[in-house]
Amino acid sequence: MRILFAAHAEKTHFFSMVPLAWALRTAGHEVRVATQPDMAEAVTRTGLTAVPLGSDHRWKQVMEASQDEGWASRVAEAVTHSADLGHDELFRFFDETTTRYFRTVNNDEFTDALVAHARRWQPDLIVWEQFTWAGAVAARATGAAHARMLWGADVVTRSRNDFLDRLAKRPEDRRTDPLRDWLTESLARHGAAYDETVANGQWTIDVSPPGHRVDNGLPVVGVRYIPYNGQAELPEWLAAEPARPRVAVTAGISVRGYFGFDMFSIGALQAFAGLDIELIATLLPAPGESADMAPDNATVVDFVPMQGLLPTCSAVIHIGGAGVQSTAAYYGVPQLILPGFWDTVVRAGLVERSGAGISLPPDRVTPESVRESLVRLLEDPSFRTGAEALRKDLLSAPSPNDVVPVLEDLTARHKSTV
Repeated sequence: MRILFAAHAEKTHFFSMVPLAWALRTAGHEVRVATQPDMAEAVTRTGLTAVPLGSDHRWKQVMEASQDEGWASRVAEAVTHSADLGHDELFRFFDETTTRYFRTVNNDEFTDALVAHARRWQPDLIVWEQFTWAGAVAARATGAAHARMLWGADVVTRSRNDFLDRLAKRPEDRRTDPLRDWLTESLARHGAAYDETVANGQWTIDVSPPGHRVDNGLPVVGVRYIPYNGQAELPEWLAAEPARPRVAVTAGISVRGYFGFDMFSIGALQAFAGLDIELIATLLPAPGESADMAPDNATVVDFVPMQGLLPTCSAVIHIGGAGVQSTAAYYGVPQLILPGFWDTVVRAGLVERSGAGISLPPDRVTPESVRESLVRLLEDPSFRTGAEALRKDLLSAPSPNDVVPVLEDLTARHKSTV
């Protein structure tokens, strides 16, 4: 088969796709990764074939130009509590998010170039990152089977289901659907029509631990999460057994790509001063900060691959990034999560309810609460037990190699001609 992975230029979203892409490649299938030019090098560093298309998205510029500081909180509310919201609140979420984010990262130049490439190469299957709807458009235009691949909780679909439920109760002439309208417009340029599989994929590939999946009534192929953080070298000090409990602090790598620093202050590490731990903080200092502002028990480095660092740790503190959370679950490491955006509150809550960690949303975060939570995480053995149980749940999902025959069968059943 010919299989085209589609992902807009956001490395952390793409990285979760790499193990499955390689499983399909080593099973003998032709695999390409369609992306925007800015991410082509990150793709080729995985050993996969990159197809840079169209123009880079301008999400950073959109964020910088926006003066609406309340948007982030409205997004978190919509994806966390959509069942409790009415039509107007959910409409605003989809209207704002489609305009600001979805259309921006799937700009017309990228979408149209992706369709053109798919028409030339004729893939049998297109696997698209959960927000890269350009892949679904290309599949509808060419008749390829297509699957949506998640890197986090499927909360946008849950919010959409709640929105569609509210929408169906309104008069027909007032049933405006921003996501559908945008995708209909994109499809029309290529002679294709919209149905709800464009929004959700013909099936969904979910790397969440089975016990953490959001059930939206859609066909799902579960696959085991395999940690991949990009090209990296392990520092020599990681080979030595830590003399004290090692705790990782990280804000991931997504935000620093936009702003040049991390959403975790170096100064905030003072909350852990005096604790008998070895703190490894993978942080880029914000303007006006330096590594010298960290306490004596902390080492600040700009990057260490999580698949190398976390197996040596007794705990990890992070802001809810899906890659860090999933890697910690893979290695059975208790987590202290400080969530606040997109699906982070939902996923952090799932970790807490499974006994594998503690979630401190923004209104509960103080230096004292963070310190107390870390001490509790390290001293209460139930968190290690919960983390090990979460690891077993994650490992119970089939490996990428195991799901290859499933994807082959689904592709044969869903592929059509246009």
